Amino acid sequence: MLAGPYCGMLLADLGAEVIKVETGSGDIARSTGHHTVDGHNVYFASLNRNKRSVLLDLTDAASHSQFEALAATSDALITNLRPGAIRKLGLTYDQLRRINPDLVCVALTGFGLNGPYSDFPAYDYIIQAMTGVMMLTGDPDGPPVRAGYSVVDNSGGMMAAIGLLAQLVGRKGGQVDIALYDTLLSQLNYLAGAYLNAGEVPRRHPNGAHPIFVPAQIFRTGNGHVALFITHDRFWQTFAGAVDRPDWLRDARFATMAARGEHREVVIASIQAQLLRRGSGEWVALLQPLGIVIAEIQGLQDALASAHAAAREMVISIETSGGQLRLVANPIKVGGFQETYRAPPRLGEDAALVDRPHRGR
Repeated sequence: MLAGPYCGMLLADLGAEVIKVETGSGDIARSTGHHTVDGHNVYFASLNRNKRSVLLDLTDAASHSQFEALAATSDALITNLRPGAIRKLGLTYDQLRRINPDLVCVALTGFGLNGPYSDFPAYDYIIQAMTGVMMLTGDPDGPPVRAGYSVVDNSGGMMAAIGLLAQLVGRKGGQVDIALYDTLLSQLNYLAGAYLNAGEVPRRHPNGAHPIFVPAQIFRTGNGHVALFITHDRFWQTFAGAVDRPDWLRDARFATMAARGEHREVVIASIQAQLLRRGSGEWVALLQPLGIVIAEIQGLQDALASAHAAAREMVISIETSGGQLRLVANPIKVGGFQETYRAPPRLGEDAALVDRPHRGR
């Protein structure tokens, strides 16, 4: 529903011809959510623009033959099914190399093509639960919390695109095996390193605090919240002066990064009391020009409407006969290349692709 489609859409935005192979009533994402523009489901559109769609039943011999004709002249195949289904449908490199030895086959699965979990069902939620991400998220006195968006699926989609492109650049066909489980473990890098080398079990800190740097967390202000992140002593000295607390520079508990980590509770309590004296916007206006990393905590609606999002052209509009379909743009900016965006395909609208003459690769 998300990881594979996101991978394909990133590549399609960058100019690849991406053919979405659907079966039956199509990708379940076509009926997910309640919002449509010109008959286009918005959830589906956010993950499938710029693609083509063909309708094939890969359990049917004739349809599978048409699929193989596509694979024979394609650069890559992305699958986002369980390993058992990938093998049953003949979608691995070992099964397709006879028709195209240069084909890059990307299997994007929950747990990988092998291992004791390999055929377990998996969604973003499950991977967050099993890799420690939920246990690391939320306040210490509360329950584990999932990340507020589909971090696993989106990260897996990007990993799949990287693996695919690496094989293409190396001019090598073969099997690329991307597991969502592996992806999240790899992104826990320094936390995993601390445990593997020193036995340090990561734990939650109040207000989303960083496990090493102090202060680096959410703080309440006089009218909302800010995220403040100070990584070393030069910035701390600037911060202490700007908020009119020179005593923090003389107090041994506050003076160095190591000391602030050791005396986390008293340092955080003192900063919190100071930040309650002004509103979020005032603190940002005061501290940001000084190089202090601080931001007012805002909603998605604020980010989408920001001047920076506009300057980066991160909100795009696709004209349809039923009005504008507005989506978030591809984040990859390449000099000399101008992205173009098409509406997502109607189900099976590109049926002619499976009948077209052989094309060179």
